[in-house]
Amino acid sequence: MKVRSLFACSIVLSAIGGIANATTYTLPESSNDSVITQFHDDVPLTRVEQNETLPDVARRFLLGQTEIVRLNPDVDRWQVKKDEIVRLSNRRILPDTPHEGITLNIAEYRMYYYSPTQKGVAPQVMSYAHGIGRQDWKTPLGKTSIVRKVKDPAWHPPESIRREHAANGDPLPAVVQPGPHNPLGAYMLHLAVPGGYLIHGTDIDKIYGIGMQITHGCVRMYPEDIEALYNSVPVGTPVYMVKQPIKVGWLDNTLYIEAHPDLEGEETTLEQKLDVALKLIQKADSQNMPEFDRGVLKQALTVLDGNPVALYQRLPQKALPVSVPTGHGSKGGYYHGV
Repeated sequence: MKVRSLFACSIVLSAIGGIANATTYTLPESSNDSVITQFHDDVPLTRVEQNETLPDVARRFLLGQTEIVRLNPDVDRWQVKKDEIVRLSNRRILPDTPHEGITLNIAEYRMYYYSPTQKGVAPQVMSYAHGIGRQDWKTPLGKTSIVRKVKDPAWHPPESIRREHAANGDPLPAVVQPGPHNPLGAYMLHLAVPGGYLIHGTDIDKIYGIGMQITHGCVRMYPEDIEALYNSVPVGTPVYMVKQPIKVGWLDNTLYIEAHPDLEGEETTLEQKLDVALKLIQKADSQNMPEFDRGVLKQALTVLDGNPVALYQRLPQKALPVSVPTGHGSKGGYYHGV
């Protein structure tokens, strides 16, 4: 496909010559802010240039299939017509984990890699779409690390997977050699997790499953994403594997909430989601409960499209004067408005 044009609020802004570094974000200047932005437009859109599918669009912009489908509920997943407008992701709230190494938030099918800071370069984080384990082969949670890296790996299917494939009439050999049909792809990162869990690429047969709950527990990435990650992370890199379907974070004194659907086989009620969200909001505001629009919160927890929405805005904290005249007090803090 050729160059795509990005729009904001249905108005053409510019044509971008490709999406180089599409998953690279500059971290906010304030260490208290945790909302990252890819495009400066609030609602980045793309106009497709030929009949295709939403997975095709997702593949081009390195988004996951589940993610782009949620953002475009009124677009036919398998029949996107020429000149049809498709909404893309823009803002993301960083998961609540240390800003080091790799974080896998399986609830949103996304990975965050905090690259080492370089002198004279603003701190950055790379975010990648990935597939996760299906209901009967869940991806594990917890802190681990990368213990080994392998290029062009051969795949030795476990006996359990071979039995499953045989039962489905798709027998597997004892060893799948490197190549375009190897499910591990061209790069593989071993995690220090019992059972042999991996972060790896994909074969050409399953490339449109990125961003879905379809693996046997491992984390599967687009070929160019796993190559970039493989060449960036050393052995010993910490990996935080979390499940945070609801995230809350600040950007420029505005508080945002981002909510994702339950994973397959899980079900939480709206009341349970509200309880989690309210606790996160209170935690984000130094254990205060700001006066925000409860309708916006309920809508975000109902739509569950993964798009951060603004809940509440505060006035910037003013620095106290150097001296205070006798008889007069001075109060710092935030104004909880909107």
